[in-house]
Amino acid sequence: MKILLYKSLMSAAALSMAACTGAYEDINSEPYTPGDLTADDYALGSALNNIAGSVVSADVNKAQFTDCLLGGPLGGYFSPAKQGWNNSIQTYDPTDDWTKVFMIDVPPTLYSNLTMIKNFCEVNGTPVPEAIATVVKVASMHRVTDTYGPIPYSAIENGGNLNTYYDSVEKIYDLFFKDLTDAVKVLNDNRGYALSASADFVYHGDVSKWIRFANSLKLRLAIRIAYAAPEKARAMAQEAVDPANGGVIESNADNAAWNYFATSESPLYTAVNYNANGSSTGGDTHAAADIICYMNGYKDPRRAAYFSESLWKDADNKPIPFIGQRRGIRNPTYNTEWGFNFSGVKISANDPIKWFNAAETAFLRAEGTAIFGFDLGGTAEQFYNDGIRLSFEQYGASGAEEYLADNTSRPEAYVDPSGMNPWNGSLSTITIKWDDNATKEEKQERIITQKWIANWMIGNEAWADLRRTGYPKLLPVAYNGSGGILADDQTPARMKYPEQEYTNNAANINYAVANYLNGPDNMATRIWWDCKNK
Repeated sequence: MKILLYKSLMSAAALSMAACTGAYEDINSEPYTPGDLTADDYALGSALNNIAGSVVSADVNKAQFTDCLLGGPLGGYFSPAKQGWNNSIQTYDPTDDWTKVFMIDVPPTLYSNLTMIKNFCEVNGTPVPEAIATVVKVASMHRVTDTYGPIPYSAIENGGNLNTYYDSVEKIYDLFFKDLTDAVKVLNDNRGYALSASADFVYHGDVSKWIRFANSLKLRLAIRIAYAAPEKARAMAQEAVDPANGGVIESNADNAAWNYFATSESPLYTAVNYNANGSSTGGDTHAAADIICYMNGYKDPRRAAYFSESLWKDADNKPIPFIGQRRGIRNPTYNTEWGFNFSGVKISANDPIKWFNAAETAFLRAEGTAIFGFDLGGTAEQFYNDGIRLSFEQYGASGAEEYLADNTSRPEAYVDPSGMNPWNGSLSTITIKWDDNATKEEKQERIITQKWIANWMIGNEAWADLRRTGYPKLLPVAYNGSGGILADDQTPARMKYPEQEYTNNAANINYAVANYLNGPDNMATRIWWDCKNK
């Protein structure tokens, strides 16, 4: 039976890979040495790893579009620029090729491999791999629905066929919560299951850590919908942190990250350094002015872990260690002669891809407690301070207690040393030290600002927080090509649907736009959970 299953899984895998790029073939051929897994375990590990690659793809071009060109700049972390990029997401005038990747490429990879894992579980009489895959499915698909709004979810056929009906965002989130609740129950009932460590590049077979990630993900999604469905959010958030359900990520040892790249090159590293030509600051992607202005103003000790130093010097010919490039630079005015002088994104070739860290858990609990009055097991101040401490620990930075006590430092004003993209406005006056007497609005800005700094490089999450809360306050884009759809200081609320949906799935997408989207299919129409009066 096991040999038959192996042949079935590998035949399905071959069909799946035929539609994918060479990078997916690498995923299926690299991780295992002969003899370290049975045939079934090899097939299972291959499918689990492919599913992990649906969160952030191992394919460099797909990862570049989803995280370096979309989430990174819209979240205020990255400033991509290249001569020849005349239309881009960060200038609010992207072409379909730039915005379609999440919806067109993620579901086929995800669901074809999920089918393989379900087959494995049926034959072997264990529900654990499917429960783990379900957690990853939610981690992947919430990024998709958070990008577009309503999408096909409940009725996607085997193989990830998108040509089916759409669900409302509210229904999709209800299904996310059900999927996570069911997965957590299965995992709690099977804590002793021995998943091969070599088949799991996230937690190396540790079921307890998968439980904590699932609960933390539920907490993230609960806070996401807190303005749209406050009572549902309260119930899900409090359920997520209930110790009886297995706990949440509270230690950096439990951070969720895809550690696949120990012997290969991370797609984000490659994408950031495209066309670097030996530059110490990177290539097509540099660090954004927004986050560096905040961290410079706060004299943040984590800067050296986040950014490579700039090549700029001040009027006295002294080095300017950290200076970011404005987002939304209009091409072809961009020139590497000055563009490569800005600070780069500090990333190593073998770094794991981050999904969720302990600091985020703490900041989610801080916001849920301070802003929405949820009972999440502590005080907002305690959670806020823990979030900062955990982030300092994660990045090996000292001075957390001095940082927490700072009630005077504010984000610095932006000065463009190139003179090409100046801005004379001010960002924010928010300080660091917790103030229990502050208004809810000030508390939320303080929490989200520090959460944003701690979630460095998880750009799609930062973009979701910006849409949901209005924080952190970012610089306006240098060039706005939206034709009046968006203001310069307005972040896109979503991405337009892929054009091929209107050809291949016309009846379903037109119904979704008319009945679920609540506005035209453009970047200004707000998603269901984005309903705060900002």
